[in-house]
Amino acid sequence: MASSTLSDAISQATTLITQADASLLEIISLSFRVSISAVFFAAIIGIPIAILMAVYQFRGRKLLHIVIDTLMALPPVVVGLVVYLILSNNGPLGIWGLLYTPTAMIIAQTLLITPIIIALALPVFSGHWQTIGEQMLLLGLKRKHCFGVLIKESSNSLITVILAAFGRAIAEIGAVMIVGGNIESHTRVMTTAIAMETRQGNLALALALGFVLILCALFINTSAHACNYWYGRKINKQLLLSLPSQYGKNNEQ
Repeated sequence: MASSTLSDAISQATTLITQADASLLEIISLSFRVSISAVFFAAIIGIPIAILMAVYQFRGRKLLHIVIDTLMALPPVVVGLVVYLILSNNGPLGIWGLLYTPTAMIIAQTLLITPIIIALALPVFSGHWQTIGEQMLLLGLKRKHCFGVLIKESSNSLITVILAAFGRAIAEIGAVMIVGGNIESHTRVMTTAIAMETRQGNLALALALGFVLILCALFINTSAHACNYWYGRKINKQLLLSLPSQYGKNNEQ
């Protein structure tokens, strides 16, 4: 009986995906809009902070690093609770009426993944700064003028950082459940829908959404590996082109 129920649910889930069920597409679309927006804002906040921490040595830098690592380990439900208290009617931003809206979910996800972006981008920028920072300073560039060069040199690794942040955001459930309320056709995303549909026994829709999340994870990992492979080939090609043109002739002689 159990195996039959599972096979039926998988069959129905496949049908929902192949026939592009309207409710399924609505949930997927909102999930991507919220997560992409959160990654965008988190990158705007996190990448400059990571660059500043990599380039400048300032008082309180180690303390800031500890705070960022602590925020990475902060439970999502705690973040959701904090955002809920801020956006509730009695909170400082309650007058804006953002609670139980996609905006509240974006805020919660942004707070969750910004420390992740900083923590992952910081060693990338630090490594490039140790390699080329002194050369740029000797050329007369000020530290603030080196930011663009660092971003360009770190572009491949930053893509991996962004993909990792997106994967974390789209798989989030605790914070978005608290501040979004899982309202149908308004704040229901894939993770919250899976939890609710499973409790209600609607395994077909839950499995369909689960398949989509798995495909997202597969896409993210494939893209990250592809970026690393492409960057590796690019570096190898540059090394080969930098070899003296007479190297081959000298070997022949």
